[in-house]
Amino acid sequence: MPDNYAIADQFSLLSKLMDIHQENSFKAKSYGSAAFSIEKLPVQLETISKEQIASLKGIGDSTAKKIIEILETGKLMVLEELISKTPEGVLEMMQIKGIGPKKISTIWKEMGIEGLGELLYACNENRLLLFKGFGEKTQQNVAEAIEFYFRNQGHFLYADIETYARHMQQVFSSHFKENSFIPCGDFVRKMPTLEHLDWATDTDASPLTQFLHENGFEINSTSAEKLVAKGIENVQLQFHLSPASQLQKRCFLLNGSEAFVNEWTKRFASTLDAMTSDEEAFALASICYIPKFLREDPSVIEMASKTAVVDVIQPTDIRSIIHSHSDWSDGTNTIEEMAKACIEMGLEYLVISDHSKSAFYANGLSEERVKAQHQYIDELNQQYAPFKIFKSIESDILNDGSLDYSDNLLGTFDLVIASVHSNLKMSQEKAMQRILAAIENPFTTILGHPTGRLLLSRKGYPLDHEKIIDACIANNVVIEINAHPRRLDLDWTWIARAQEKGALLSINPDAHNIDGYHDIRYGTLAAQKGGLRKENNLSSFSLSDFEAFLRG
Repeated sequence: MPDNYAIADQFSLLSKLMDIHQENSFKAKSYGSAAFSIEKLPVQLETISKEQIASLKGIGDSTAKKIIEILETGKLMVLEELISKTPEGVLEMMQIKGIGPKKISTIWKEMGIEGLGELLYACNENRLLLFKGFGEKTQQNVAEAIEFYFRNQGHFLYADIETYARHMQQVFSSHFKENSFIPCGDFVRKMPTLEHLDWATDTDASPLTQFLHENGFEINSTSAEKLVAKGIENVQLQFHLSPASQLQKRCFLLNGSEAFVNEWTKRFASTLDAMTSDEEAFALASICYIPKFLREDPSVIEMASKTAVVDVIQPTDIRSIIHSHSDWSDGTNTIEEMAKACIEMGLEYLVISDHSKSAFYANGLSEERVKAQHQYIDELNQQYAPFKIFKSIESDILNDGSLDYSDNLLGTFDLVIASVHSNLKMSQEKAMQRILAAIENPFTTILGHPTGRLLLSRKGYPLDHEKIIDACIANNVVIEINAHPRRLDLDWTWIARAQEKGALLSINPDAHNIDGYHDIRYGTLAAQKGGLRKENNLSSFSLSDFEAFLRG
């Protein structure tokens, strides 16, 4: 049975396709509005009667009939008909940032382009400039977005592929009981995005090939040392074939970056043939064990040869939820529900940071609603003490770098998270001016998702990270590691540098519901890759330490 999100997705797609096909614009808009309303409903549509559906806010009779059709059949016939009349390449254009349905309609109907390859070629020839609504900047953005899309086909977020990887591990281990299947490569290094899943195995190629064929996998390539396959999930599986005696060596060579492995081979080549386990390689080299997730920059080898690798932060070191949204803005749970969930998880405090007024699309809080929310939080704090809810806001960083709200109102919050949410297409000069101004604002406590990136879909605006880190240190501003698996921003590659310079960071889930709390784990995995220690993470502070930090 489709849930509300799946139903909303169908209405959203219907709205966009109607615009692309230049059908009734009023109906297209109404279906778009219906999608928004359905996604925000407090109850699942499948749990209520057909009669009740039409009476829901934002749902009329026509929309209700279509919802019932989806619930009963899993499909929406009018949508299926539009999809069947739309070339696959045109549908794929909907994945490209910067071209909405009306521009796609122009590209298809007026330019006669039905695929992304054609569109990129047309951009390179400046053909888009001949059509209304396509300036030079738009054309450049479209070309860059398509190139980015092509580069990321077949890439997956770690969070999206983790369950599948563990399932396949169980499948191989249970079927090939006499052989070893050892996960290795980017997955065990906890890379935020992956192109493939890797195993080192002493299984012969023939039975493995037969098993994969029997289970619907396509064999892409095979050799004496490597077999590559892909299933219906479009995930590339790579099997590195080795004799049992060489299996640990093969894993070691796959479990570090190229730079790390090259440095190890140069210094400790003799350990590779002698090792019988991962840990033994380090013992033979007489250096401290380096976890797989840290085997990136070869400098970690030198560090491990001189001293013990410092313990990095663990998910159990998180003592609070900082940066969360409630139903006062675009979250789905009440503040009380979110507080209760924190208490059940054994956490000490919660920072509620709903959107500010400029984020009208996210039901941002007006000045009056801010005051009402603060009064409500005061009441909850009396009820749930010693657990504490802190009054915060995710303030939009406006175009000139100023924060949403007056200084008087900003001063009423316990802390302010400053983030960019609009006009993300900026030159580095503009982005730096805007972000630095926000960092220097005396009310800014935390710089939220510093680059605004979305993994595999949006690069984020360009920044001089060194200057941003320095400015945060100089102004006592915490740098967020946004734990949402599609953000993971600040990127892990800058965490070590920020920590080395003396910055305070904070792993924050940016949770829009209780389930979002669990994203803390992915933020922690990313932080581990950067070597973050718990004492340098704000969300690891105890309640008393956090209060002392705010007073400071």
